[in-house]
Amino acid sequence: MQNKPLILALLVGGMALSGAAQAALIDRGGGLIYDTDLNITWLADANYAKTSGYDADGLMNWTTANAWAAGLSYGGYSDWRLPTSDTCVNFNCTGSEMGHLFYTELGGTAGSSILSSADADLALFTNIQPLYWSGTEYAPAPALAAWGFRTDYGSQGEGDKLLELSALAVRPGDVGGTVPEPFTLALFGVGLAGMGWARRQR
Repeated sequence: MQNKPLILALLVGGMALSGAAQAALIDRGGGLIYDTDLNITWLADANYAKTSGYDADGLMNWTTANAWAAGLSYGGYSDWRLPTSDTCVNFNCTGSEMGHLFYTELGGTAGSSILSSADADLALFTNIQPLYWSGTEYAPAPALAAWGFRTDYGSQGEGDKLLELSALAVRPGDVGGTVPEPFTLALFGVGLAGMGWARRQR
């Protein structure tokens, strides 16, 4: 029975670790969504260029979309950009930031609109559009094309920079609030303290 505090401390620490490992999207309030997997923060309004009045319908060519994101000041931050992309083509491109959001975080399915997902995190975002620019140029023809992502289909590919697509802003890092990892470490510390207490009781 002397080991009861030790067992309890280990259980608390273990539960805290497993809870934090599953965290992915965190609503920071004020229209900011933190992705713990990629350590980036998304705008919750997925068509903020229109909502803010920057563009009548939010559809912009690649150059204008990049300029909009780079000039954006929101939530006290001015280091916004378009999401990055890898060179994966078509479905299941989880190496890009948009692909990761679609498949890993929001439970999207290849060939289906993200709006058909039953993932609860989908409700964190508003005004989701079907086609988005990434900030990554298409390497074989960087002067002419850039990568884009279709949330209405779950596919990734290159497109002419003159096409008008939507833009979703993202920034590096967290914007504050309670981050799971320090909370986990605090509980783990409580567990270690409990272990020390159990040793002293012997």
